[in-house]
Amino acid sequence: MENSRRTFLASISMLAAYSAFPINAFNFGLSKKLRVVLVGTGIRGTSFWGKRLVDEYSDILEFVGLSDINPGRLKYGKEYIGTNCPTFIDFDKMLVETKPDLVIVTTMDSTHHEFIIKGLEFGCDVLTEKPLTTNENKAQAILDAERKSNKNLIVGFNYRWSPYNTKIKEIIASGAIGKITSVDFHWYLNTYHGASYFRRWHGIKDKGGSLWVHKSTHHFDLLNWWLDSDPEQVFAYGSLEYYGSNGAFRGDNCRTCEYKTSCDYFYDITKNKRLMDLYVANEKHDGYIRDNCLFRKEIDIYDKMSAQIKYANNVTVNYSLTTYSPFEGWRIAFNGTEGRIEASLDIPYDKKVSINQAEMHAKEMEQNTLEEANSESIIVHKLWNDFDTVEVPFEKGGHGGGDKRLHDKIFKTPNTEDPYERAAGIRDGVMSAIIGIAARKSIESGDPIKIKDLTDIKPMPNRNK
Repeated sequence: MENSRRTFLASISMLAAYSAFPINAFNFGLSKKLRVVLVGTGIRGTSFWGKRLVDEYSDILEFVGLSDINPGRLKYGKEYIGTNCPTFIDFDKMLVETKPDLVIVTTMDSTHHEFIIKGLEFGCDVLTEKPLTTNENKAQAILDAERKSNKNLIVGFNYRWSPYNTKIKEIIASGAIGKITSVDFHWYLNTYHGASYFRRWHGIKDKGGSLWVHKSTHHFDLLNWWLDSDPEQVFAYGSLEYYGSNGAFRGDNCRTCEYKTSCDYFYDITKNKRLMDLYVANEKHDGYIRDNCLFRKEIDIYDKMSAQIKYANNVTVNYSLTTYSPFEGWRIAFNGTEGRIEASLDIPYDKKVSINQAEMHAKEMEQNTLEEANSESIIVHKLWNDFDTVEVPFEKGGHGGGDKRLHDKIFKTPNTEDPYERAAGIRDGVMSAIIGIAARKSIESGDPIKIKDLTDIKPMPNRNK
């Protein structure tokens, strides 16, 4: 048991920020399982950071507490995760009574900082879902708290761990197209996945920081990791032109809406027992509606977004996010001094196939299963030569296979050297969220935003030097 636990602790040290931490940085001096608490018993918390840990890693860890502001979700979460640990409405009380080693934070984005800081101050290491936080002041407070605590913060970035994204990193690092000079990156959310954000609390800027932060932090982290550099300046455009008050009609929620037979976006949550048990059954406790109207007037985030990002190594990136595309997928192109890399996933007409977008969304949101999907291509162009096609085995579900691999690295193979440096810590969390924060501020001010003005982390041309 002790060897298993030491293995787990060593794995967390590999997920710390850029500073090198000794293997014993997480040595709590205990001979028992790692004591874990989780705050936020929503869909991601109860599944990926809850049930899956119990199912796969109970030999080295145990949940000693769960916390949520909603007592109904808390009760359901305990049953779904499969733990006998006590539950708490009061997070502070949970820390005092359970004395955990590790705090996992999966609450609403705007509250991440509160629980991260409390966990660090209490003397715990903290693992948080992305995004790290939603504004620059909260980011700085987290940075300050980690430095004072002598503890560490892990950010759960999973896209880095997908085989396809890892292969892109490998090709870039090999120097196949020379020095990268510019990037075009475009992400398309379909009318199932994209709409779902506006149906939930993510549609309110004060809660999710807008999709610039909640969703795009994934994409910005990939860029930072692929380019091995920090963002230096951001200029952005964005507006709300499709969802929210732009709709011709609206209702209280989809279940009771008088327009359910005529609205293209009608969503029947009653067909999903898990969501009914987790959310609908517990609306009475906090008023949170999971199948809210996409066209309610309180929505204030952007549904059309475009940004130009200048990196400290002089790479320029053109980025866009579309939230009402007919299909879900993405394209990226890296231009270099010796060629060009083109990569894309799930663009239906690229392979001349018909994809059921509703089923695709369900697969991608599935937390625990993977489905083999043959392979996907990456095109590598060399100046003065024909292009080469690199085939990469690909998986559907769990963020392209990244979810499972992230957990396996933490819990099963922590001591295996990772040449791609996929582990993400506090600096990664700040530098990914801060691009979206800067984009939001640029739209509001009409000016380019310098990253160095937002926190005390200064952009570096090469993050490994």
